Amino acid sequence: MMRKPRLFTKAQVLAMFLLCATLVWAADGKRVFNERCAGCHGSDARGSAKGPGLAGSPRLSGMSAEQLRGLVQRGIPDSGMPAFDLPAEELEAVAIYVRGLNAGVTAKPATGKQVTWGKPEPGDWLTYNGKLSANRYSHLSEINRANVSGMRLKWIFPIPHSGLEVTPLEAGGVMYVTGPNQVYAIDALTGNQVWKYSRPQTRGLGGDAMLGTNRGVAIRDEKVFYVTDNAHLLALHRATGELVWEKTMPEEVQHYGGTMAPLVVKDTVIAGVSGADQGIRGFIVCYKAESGELIWRHWTVPRKGEPGSQTWQGSEPLRGGGSTWLTGSYDEATDTLYWPTGNPFPDGDDRDRGGDNLYTNCILALNPKTGELKWHYQFTPHDVSDRDATEPPLLVDATYHGRERKLLLHADRNGYFYVLDRTSGELLLAKQFLHRVDWATGIAADGRPVVIDPKGCPDDAANWSSAAFSPVTGMFYFLALEECTGSPQGYPDQTGQRFLRALNIETGNIVWEVPQPGPAKAKTWSGVLATAGGVVFYGKPNGGFEAVDERDGKLLWRFETNVQMKASPMTFEITGKQYVAVAAGPNILCFTL
Repeated sequence: MMRKPRLFTKAQVLAMFLLCATLVWAADGKRVFNERCAGCHGSDARGSAKGPGLAGSPRLSGMSAEQLRGLVQRGIPDSGMPAFDLPAEELEAVAIYVRGLNAGVTAKPATGKQVTWGKPEPGDWLTYNGKLSANRYSHLSEINRANVSGMRLKWIFPIPHSGLEVTPLEAGGVMYVTGPNQVYAIDALTGNQVWKYSRPQTRGLGGDAMLGTNRGVAIRDEKVFYVTDNAHLLALHRATGELVWEKTMPEEVQHYGGTMAPLVVKDTVIAGVSGADQGIRGFIVCYKAESGELIWRHWTVPRKGEPGSQTWQGSEPLRGGGSTWLTGSYDEATDTLYWPTGNPFPDGDDRDRGGDNLYTNCILALNPKTGELKWHYQFTPHDVSDRDATEPPLLVDATYHGRERKLLLHADRNGYFYVLDRTSGELLLAKQFLHRVDWATGIAADGRPVVIDPKGCPDDAANWSSAAFSPVTGMFYFLALEECTGSPQGYPDQTGQRFLRALNIETGNIVWEVPQPGPAKAKTWSGVLATAGGVVFYGKPNGGFEAVDERDGKLLWRFETNVQMKASPMTFEITGKQYVAVAAGPNILCFTL
């Protein structure tokens, strides 16, 4: 007579998992699991005929680390699991691995309806800018202007790269960060490693890709999406870090690189490429998140005969630039994807590229289902000074001059702050945000700059670092650089200095500013985070991580990192407690009250 398959109780499933997981030390958990546990529970931890699945199981989620450690120490004799007297660090590793295997999975509620991977929790930071709108304004308020002075460092996670630019993501108590061709899953409460994925850096690259720059991942359901230095898009399993699928984004060999954090829109993942300074034909590409199947590709430089090709006078721009290395934004209400593009190639040599050179230095409004262009706005036509528009396309709904409007806010590298109607691309405001702009006298009513010297200052007024808009103050917060050296018009040089600035979006006027110390030439573009607690967080060029009052810029708190800060901060909440994290030099720092 055939024996009935043995049914395991919840406690027994946990016990068998913990028996296996006790062998796992966070720094090398995957290898030990494969050696000791995969024979029963499967190499993907999804179970086999010999043992139950351990990954992505709602039954295994919801237990605290303390409960898990206690089960290992006590054992479950009735199920055959003995007690284990393990060192404290190994007990901690068990809890870390449990959290990693079930990150993003919650227990089945009383209704009986199963909650699946990736269900957003109110305090999670699920995408590069925290929100698809690219507005790094968080609703969290436990840390506020009254108590932020009591914020302290909770943990440090080191990554072997001196200039991290990553923004961490957090979901289900697990944080995801990146280094040069590396992805790490970290326990968000302790800073301990859950798993690591890595591959050697690619030789022969140029620009930031050669330096190992990477700005983060995207997550959806059980997958983590990552762009490698040579512009491959990877899907990794959130529980284990195992490679699920890999796609080569470029269609042909050019000087393509990958430095960006992808963007998940519904059931797709969207990414772009770097390399315009070395010569590429830029594009944005969209894949099915589940399978990696290509859905569409949108080129930023047209071929001969395509719309926009008439704006390239000279040879056909087969490698005309137009990088797409900054994460775009998405508006669900209008189902529109917004993506910024970089400079044309050759950068400063325009002898064979007369005309406006579309679609470089633009905001592109795209149909996310097809990649079809809805509208575009070009900030700097015929750029000869590397004034790429790869600054955040920040989306807000606000009352603007007495009318409710859907807006796109953008502080451009060319020195002007723009407000666009994001449904049509109509220019509502273009206001100089620097005290000195030499290249143009203003922006005309038709949206085109009134150019007087295309190589005049500035060329780096703002950059890729994050910005934020507060619906409470109506202010736009960002970092600006006041600098002008070697102006062709013979104007005196202007010593570079950075400022944290708050702009009134209806007028573009500077409401307040905080001067920054340190050498302006250093690549120390940090970003801005604003919160409902009335606090703006940002990094200083000299390594100070600060919190200021959103109303007036008054200093509320400071932490000296003593390293260059090149990344943007984020915030998240676990069980009602708020945390703030930022990359500084080679470290991920996490703070809380």
